Amino acid sequence: MLRSRRGTILLQLFFATAMALIIAVGLVSVAFVRSYARTVEELVLLDDLPRAMAALAASARPAALRLSALITASVALTIALLAIVYRQLLREIRRVREGERALSVLTSQLRQRSEAAEAANRELEAFSYSVSHDLRAPLRSVDGFSLALLEDYGPKLDEQAHSHLTRIRNATTRMARLIDDLLQLSRVNRGELVREEVDVSALAARVVADRRRQEPTRSVAVTIQPRMTASADPRLLRIVLENLIENAWKFTGRREDAAIEVGCQRVKNETAFYVRDNGAGFDPAYADKLFGAFQRLHAVTDFPGTGIGLATVQRIVHRHGGRVWAEGGVDAGACFSFTIEPPPTNEER
Repeated sequence: MLRSRRGTILLQLFFATAMALIIAVGLVSVAFVRSYARTVEELVLLDDLPRAMAALAASARPAALRLSALITASVALTIALLAIVYRQLLREIRRVREGERALSVLTSQLRQRSEAAEAANRELEAFSYSVSHDLRAPLRSVDGFSLALLEDYGPKLDEQAHSHLTRIRNATTRMARLIDDLLQLSRVNRGELVREEVDVSALAARVVADRRRQEPTRSVAVTIQPRMTASADPRLLRIVLENLIENAWKFTGRREDAAIEVGCQRVKNETAFYVRDNGAGFDPAYADKLFGAFQRLHAVTDFPGTGIGLATVQRIVHRHGGRVWAEGGVDAGACFSFTIEPPPTNEER
């Protein structure tokens, strides 16, 4: 940057000096012409032509010498400045070419790393998808035979055997839920992101209605801000709201006055949607771990889950060019917020 500024200053100095020299030469030329004209007028009145010519030559010679000296100095200074500017331009051209070569190398390295990362992600998603599908059959077998034992040989089994079989079935249920969440996580990056104008308020209301049908005995006060909209993929946005509202529903399970709020607000010149609850909350010191896969801040015995939901939320929000964050405290509730980057306008395209 300093070199570029120095080159600009030199160019400005060159043009300023050149203009000053041109103006000086012009002024001296005008003065010379005026002096010559006055001398001619004076000598016209004389009758002696040889004397008049000698006087005219004598008066013009000093001015001509001064003009010649000024022009010579101007040309020399101009050539010197041109040499300096030319040398500086060569340096600038060399620096730009070196920068272009370095940029080309960095771009190539970045492209290679990006392609390697994309290939690794595709392999990881394919592996996750394959493993999840391959695990379903043995899990169904374990759960099915455990249920058959309970139904067919239940009266012959003691209390400890019943407990063991129940624990086996609960474990297979948790494993099946984990497989479903892994499949959902692997599908988030699959397919094209299809944006459209989504009624976020109506979508949140449908998610809450589904939760109420699944747990009709729960009494939860839910407030949804009306007329919320966003330009997003409706399928993926529903997954975000499902995970966030399900978490709020789960972590308010031990409160009689359970309350959940879904709304939006302006944060740093962008619209941030949020899901707030008055549930168990979390320790803010571990907030950065919330969005990692398989990260849990509560025991499974207290609040069941797989630790995949918030990782899925983060991946979807990032696909929309947004960000997601969490605020809360222990036994003070939690608030999960996310933004969605608006699509580019026609001018930006």
